[in-house]
Amino acid sequence: MTVSVEVLMLLADQQGTWSYRRAAATPLPGEAPDETARRISGIQADDPAHVVHSTSWRHLPELDQIVLTYAVCPDPEPESARTPLNDLTIARGSAPAAPSPDQIENANVAAHAIQHLAFLRTTDPVVERTLEQWPTIAMALAFPAGELDNVRA
Repeated sequence: MTVSVEVLMLLADQQGTWSYRRAAATPLPGEAPDETARRISGIQADDPAHVVHSTSWRHLPELDQIVLTYAVCPDPEPESARTPLNDLTIARGSAPAAPSPDQIENANVAAHAIQHLAFLRTTDPVVERTLEQWPTIAMALAFPAGELDNVRA
């Protein structure tokens, strides 16, 4: 089984509409997943203006691969081509002991990452201070955690 790191570089506009840019790579020999995420996104470990945070993982049986997902917020290259998030639905498993969804799309993973950042914004002072530097991001994350499915882009 292989491990892959994907990074979803997130951005919200003035209306609170989210979009993302996705990149993925395999960790280099001896490289920790956090380091891979920073390498992919071009963020330095001491960057005070961006959050890099692991938000989820999933198994891709067809590739025999584990994908570790990181959110980077805000996207360090906001002018780059992006995928709009028109629907912020989070994929969910069908039973309490079967948490993996039957089907999951990149948009579902991005929606989960946004909800994760909203939670961290209210529970992690380091993340809160960082995201408060970006008023449009802070505004777009200002909804109670758990209510993401009610928010539409």
